[in-house]
Amino acid sequence: MGIERYREEIDRIDGEIRELVEKRMAVVKDIAEYKREKGLPILDVRREREKLASLSEETDEEIRRYMTVLYSLMFELSRSYQSALYSGETELYREIRDSVDKTPKLFPESPSVACQGVEGAFSGVACEKMFKTPKILYMNTFDSVFSAVENGFCKYGVIPLENSTAGSVKKVYDLMVNKRFYIVRSTRIRIEHCLLAKPGADLAGIKEIFSHEQAINQCAGFLATLGDSVKVTRCENTAVAAEKVAKSDRRDAAALASYGCAELYGLECLVRSAEDSENNHTRFICISKDLEIYPGADKTSLMMVLPHRPGALYKALARFYALGINLIKLESRPIPGRDFEFAFYFDLETSVYSDEFVKLMCDMEGICEEFRYLGSYSEVL
Repeated sequence: MGIERYREEIDRIDGEIRELVEKRMAVVKDIAEYKREKGLPILDVRREREKLASLSEETDEEIRRYMTVLYSLMFELSRSYQSALYSGETELYREIRDSVDKTPKLFPESPSVACQGVEGAFSGVACEKMFKTPKILYMNTFDSVFSAVENGFCKYGVIPLENSTAGSVKKVYDLMVNKRFYIVRSTRIRIEHCLLAKPGADLAGIKEIFSHEQAINQCAGFLATLGDSVKVTRCENTAVAAEKVAKSDRRDAAALASYGCAELYGLECLVRSAEDSENNHTRFICISKDLEIYPGADKTSLMMVLPHRPGALYKALARFYALGINLIKLESRPIPGRDFEFAFYFDLETSVYSDEFVKLMCDMEGICEEFRYLGSYSEVL
């Protein structure tokens, strides 16, 4: 039998499978109606466990594992379909829908915005990319940025969330969840770190370098070439490091900061582009205490704490796959006080107006121990 004959046979079988799946989902719909009438839960753990055990016993050992995976996915799809029929709109989705209706149609041009650092900080650059003429107030720490927004001193805050080489800013994720803030916009900027020093300084004479931890990590290769005799000191921000060097009388100190800080603080650039990777970008987010969803929102961020048992993450991912939603980020963070248990952060690519988004928001809470919607937004390019 040639390959075409095999393919014809596969196509015939696939046609039969499709018809059977349609019949199965029709019965699943009837079951959803019955459960809704009787007030029964969608998930029947014992029934699924017994069904998988029975299928395993009846299947040849060679393909038993594949059959288990197939039916586990089938159960997930069935439950997702039932949930969409059974649950209707959740309180969370109604809150999201109301926000879509109430949020102004135009993104504000000149609000007050809190940024971490001092003049010349990358967060300020990101802020000016998101807003036309923002009123920027610089804060010492990330906590201060959140407090400024929380207490009404600023309408928004702009903070870094992740870097393409150094990874996520974990402190920001923790603050987002603990303070129940929302993301309303994001942007990415190219990060170029330069070694800046007082006029007349020489690279060979530098004994101490100041910068933010993320910048130090991003320039680890360059710093290694300077040897152990050069001390590296962490600061709360790259622009703060430049300001510190500018205010000192030392010519043996330098800062890793943006090229713009050289002119701003009267420093000379000893080394340009000291970062290890040319593809060095940082993603900044605009945060708000209020849920605001502006037109064009096509990205959504979520946090989930899933049951600590095998297959819990798989079940969440199966929901995204079943709805055809593109997952563009997945990251885990340890849960304080719970050994080897993790919270998962997801970034999804889906329009807030789509049916898939509605189904997801009405379905996901039911499979999580904890679920946090972090916002839907667009990214400024």
